[in-house]
Amino acid sequence: MQSDALMLYKLIILYILDRMDFPITNTELTRFILDKEYCDYITINQILEELIEDKFVELERSHNTYLYRITASGKETLSFFYTRISVAIRDEIDAYLSEKEYQLREMVSNTADYYEAKKNEFVVELRVEERDSELVHINLLVTSAAEADLICSRWKECSADIYGYLISTLTAGPQSTDK
Repeated sequence: MQSDALMLYKLIILYILDRMDFPITNTELTRFILDKEYCDYITINQILEELIEDKFVELERSHNTYLYRITASGKETLSFFYTRISVAIRDEIDAYLSEKEYQLREMVSNTADYYEAKKNEFVVELRVEERDSELVHINLLVTSAAEADLICSRWKECSADIYGYLISTLTAGPQSTDK
């Protein structure tokens, strides 16, 4: 593949990541690029590997999900070559991110992961974040990987209800113990 095309694809990815103040999933990053037919899936992943290797992008892993974030070095590189991305492409990216920001943010603001602490003991770590604030962070100890996996899978759908329950329960007035 032509090096100019590869350079453009790298700049597009850096531009997308630069426009976001939170990390983005591989799925969402590739979906946009594939929808716009900028390049194919294999090329996207090859470019992402190169950007990570060159320290322009950081890769975070959270329970079977990979999240990408631009580094300071990536921002600096983008600033030098920013104009190589056409105004039309930048406008497409900006419009997409403006339209999808809430959905993209929601995907990465509720995270769930687990690790084995001891034999037959797994710590499930659940978080809800909003912008730079952590709203809730819960660690649960469970006895099987299957149970930990199930909790992680259900966290996104239940986190708002659980958060609401915690707030209402903890802010309720004193409970009467009289019987």
